[in-house]
Amino acid sequence: MLLQRLAACSRLKAGKWCAPANACPRLWTRAASQAKHLPVCPPSLRHTAVRHWSNIPFITVPLTRAHGKSFAHRSELKQAKRIVVKLGSAVVTRGDECGLALGRLASIVEQVAVLQNQGREMMIVTSGAVAFGKQRLRHEILLSQSVRQALHSGQNQLKDMSVPVLEARACAAAGQSGLMALYEAMFTQYSTCTAQILVTNLDFHDEQKRRNLNSTLHELLRMNIVPIINTNDAVVPPPEPNSDLQGVNVISIKDNDSLAARLAVEMKADLLIALSDVEGLYDSPPGSDDAKLIDIFYPGDQQSITYGTKSRVGIGGMEAKVKAALWALQGGTSVVIANGTHPKVTGHVITDIVEGKKVGTFFSEVKPAGPTVEQQTEMARQGGRTLAALLPEQRSEIICHLADLLTEKKDEILAANKKDMELASGTGRLSPPMLKRLSLSPAKLNSLAIGLRQIAVSSQDSVGRVIRRTRVANNLELEQITVPIGVLLVIFESRPDCLPQVSALAIASGNALLLKGGKEAANSNRILHQLTQEALSLHGVKDTVQLVSTREEVEDLCRLDKMIDLIIPRGSSQLVRDIQRAAKGIPVLGHSEGICHVYIDSDASIDKVIKIVRDSKCDYPAACNAMETLLVHRDLLRTPVFDQIIDMLRVERVKIHAGPRFASYLTFSPSEVKSLRTEYGDLECCIEVVDSMQDAVDHIHKYGSSHTDVIVTENEETAEQFLQQLDSACVFWNASSRFSDGYRFGLGAEVGISTARIHARGPVGLEGLLTTKWVLRGDGHTAADFSEQGSMKYLHENIPVAHTLPGQRSSN
Repeated sequence: MLLQRLAACSRLKAGKWCAPANACPRLWTRAASQAKHLPVCPPSLRHTAVRHWSNIPFITVPLTRAHGKSFAHRSELKQAKRIVVKLGSAVVTRGDECGLALGRLASIVEQVAVLQNQGREMMIVTSGAVAFGKQRLRHEILLSQSVRQALHSGQNQLKDMSVPVLEARACAAAGQSGLMALYEAMFTQYSTCTAQILVTNLDFHDEQKRRNLNSTLHELLRMNIVPIINTNDAVVPPPEPNSDLQGVNVISIKDNDSLAARLAVEMKADLLIALSDVEGLYDSPPGSDDAKLIDIFYPGDQQSITYGTKSRVGIGGMEAKVKAALWALQGGTSVVIANGTHPKVTGHVITDIVEGKKVGTFFSEVKPAGPTVEQQTEMARQGGRTLAALLPEQRSEIICHLADLLTEKKDEILAANKKDMELASGTGRLSPPMLKRLSLSPAKLNSLAIGLRQIAVSSQDSVGRVIRRTRVANNLELEQITVPIGVLLVIFESRPDCLPQVSALAIASGNALLLKGGKEAANSNRILHQLTQEALSLHGVKDTVQLVSTREEVEDLCRLDKMIDLIIPRGSSQLVRDIQRAAKGIPVLGHSEGICHVYIDSDASIDKVIKIVRDSKCDYPAACNAMETLLVHRDLLRTPVFDQIIDMLRVERVKIHAGPRFASYLTFSPSEVKSLRTEYGDLECCIEVVDSMQDAVDHIHKYGSSHTDVIVTENEETAEQFLQQLDSACVFWNASSRFSDGYRFGLGAEVGISTARIHARGPVGLEGLLTTKWVLRGDGHTAADFSEQGSMKYLHENIPVAHTLPGQRSSN
């Protein structure tokens, strides 16, 4: 029997990685991907006797670091080898405090099993014995009372039964075995073995017991068994009222928080995850108006915290958790306090923490030199409000000054960009198109400066422009005016020229800006941001544009829904899709794919066809507005027009993929396309045959991405029908798809191209970064004035605003 249980611990079947049938696919796929390089236990050792366990090469991950110093950043938590997970009473028990929260426990067990199977050493410090015992004892007492009363008093007195107050130690004694049996049953589903250890304060203060405990835990971890530790509440004495944490070598085991901290330090754990019923540590009691969740807590910040009451169950509160966390941190163990009570909200909280995601409060001894991203966002918002209040001429001056700096500091910019190019070329991680995007040149900088000056001119009548004015009644006037959106988060890859472009558009529209660039352009972005802030200093709004240079993951930035108003991704379609998935309650402006079509009508001019197709596909194949599918009217097949198109594509070395209908016309066809919804981003395209203009429109609606689509024809009626029926952001007649660009549209620059159905659509320039607000000017008016008993009547007269300047009221 023992050998069978030990064999189950190996989690290996036929020499292959296998997950339980009922496991979460996302977690186990992630675990398997991280374990592909790990050694597999050979079949000959899988059923070795107990005495030979020391010879078995258990699954391990290459996670080695000298203990004694905690991790400085969340991103380093991925290296954690030995992890203690503390489950608070509020996490383990139900809301009625009588019984266990089985759904939460099942999720926690699965996450621990996943991390265990990655080669980490997992330990659980759990509460719940008292609650589980209370449930059992209440059931037994009620059953016993009902039997006695049924025998002696009749059924009419059953309703008067009451449960006496249950003593906690008795509940713990009754609940320990059931709690452990539950854990064992759950972990068995993932072929993971567990072992129970009950401790008291004396086990840590008695040197011999302490050594025995340490030896037992190490032996269990060596055998890949998850120890489940709890205080022996059946015999533990009440906590001493004045007993507290006393230095790095002494800690009083008053509750499971202090037990987890002591255990983590004793076992030299890399990470302690303390799960409670709050999202983390707040600067004031959660629920109060000004309470803010603290992302990173430093030992010196204790005086700035106001603690509230403890949770609904358990004997420790947040103050006890913080003291225990700081004690563990001082002992070299990193700590994260997070919420473990709402799995639908917190997701896979344990695995997310280990992956370095921004979950809960991370305790760190290393305080960064600069502000946190939350502080940067608040600084940007305050600066943005001041920027929006400036005169249009002042915002224009800032942009023009930035344009001048791009030419004046050209040598410094190009020197920084040269460093980025050398690093990128040396690593070989960037594709040639990405390297081209990363590169800056004097011509690019001159073009940037010209575009910025165009933005400066257009910014004169942007913010505060009256777009509608209505006289609601006598002396009651309503205006709709343009205002900034608020705080913009722009995430961009390998495009340092994007930084001054987007900054200029944000300044012109009065928006605060948070920038997150790719690390491959770190040097270029740094100098360009410095120049942007130098230009902003001209009118005292330096903090309006912030460059995020901390180790924040993009997914973490997308969770700042209370601080960021709009996310604008600039980069690959994969980046855009990832951000759209990660954004929590924040609108995302952009497109995930640029599947652009060019339709060649039967009445097309051959000269225009060749020029437009060549430019649409070959000018910049990696651009989102490059042609990906060429639709050809069936009447053009086997004609000189079609032959010239094919010859031109071959000369330009464009790889052709045949659509299903096109392939059916050919004896020897090119490779048939795998999907008609493909963005190649290279010198490749799909050719498909359609029967008519309407057939082309239907094809684009089915397989396109609503980005940019083109018709080439000399038939004006056909062209107008195409332009009217097609539901894309940009629809062109006899023009290259490459015209779908903010600069070519005369917008000066663009923050991106949007395929969304609301707000801005197509190339988004200055106008797309503005929204509106309503301003009502009255003279003591009330809604009652317009009721049946009132004396006033609505006029709703529209007042012309064509010649109204920003902030100026008409004389009507």
